[in-house]
Amino acid sequence: MLDFRSIETFLWVVKLGSFRGAAHRLNTTQPAISQRIAQLERELGVKLLNRDHRVASPTPSGRQMMVYAEKLMGLRAAMMAEIGDRSAMRGVLRLGVAETIVHTWLPRLVKSVNEVYPNLSLEIEVDITPNLTSRLLAQEIELAFVVGPLSASGVHNRVLRDYAISFLASPALGLGEGRLTRQDLARFPIITFPRKTKPYDAVRALFDRPDLPPIRLHASASLATVIHMAIEGLGVAVIPSVIVENELADGRLQLLDTDLKLAPLTFTASWLASPDMVAVECVAELARHIAQESIPVDGAPSPRH
Repeated sequence: MLDFRSIETFLWVVKLGSFRGAAHRLNTTQPAISQRIAQLERELGVKLLNRDHRVASPTPSGRQMMVYAEKLMGLRAAMMAEIGDRSAMRGVLRLGVAETIVHTWLPRLVKSVNEVYPNLSLEIEVDITPNLTSRLLAQEIELAFVVGPLSASGVHNRVLRDYAISFLASPALGLGEGRLTRQDLARFPIITFPRKTKPYDAVRALFDRPDLPPIRLHASASLATVIHMAIEGLGVAVIPSVIVENELADGRLQLLDTDLKLAPLTFTASWLASPDMVAVECVAELARHIAQESIPVDGAPSPRH
């Protein structure tokens, strides 16, 4: 008798192109995956997968099976969404997170997931948006909170919120008086996000001008390092001010008044289309709600409950 577990296993072997990838996705072993596929082929009486190459590919019968497998998994997901108890959702959700989110509301999200979906575990990976995008498209993670929206085929995006980018520095640099120009700021090293990110490119373009001295741009994938360097007076940090609220409040950093403007960072929850997306969409919506909770109104922080 065919069961959903074997059908789901077949679907992920084809999608990921390997037994190893499916084993990792389903949190089991490669022998278990092989056993499920063999059982499915015995029950159907046809060969579903070609195993002659490094990539597991479907046979003609396997391609037909994929059509029905996706329909069945989609119907199961729809059934669970409509009549199931979502708090009973279980399994492991692999989540990729940009570090700005780590420094803002990620702890509140983890706490909420623990409360609302107590049987759902999160595997969290922190990295820059380009790396997380690659991992999402390779289906090594199911959900990513990144600078978006992502435009790749098959990707769903849900806007979380925008973060304004600010210029910040230690009071020791003496930049707190009056409005600062591009020339004023160019006298100091600039500390910001790592290479291959949108803010890095934007900051470089801002100061890469013939009328300015060569830019001294310190880039780091660790926002904690960027913040520490700024507090130590090693340069001007160009990052979202929301991640240094405590440092601004106690005077270790100050917000600089400048005539320079950078586009805000739009963060999205992004995931690939899949027949079984209930858990992913639920966590994405929970993240959107938590991210929107603390958006300032008329410049004043909204209360946190």
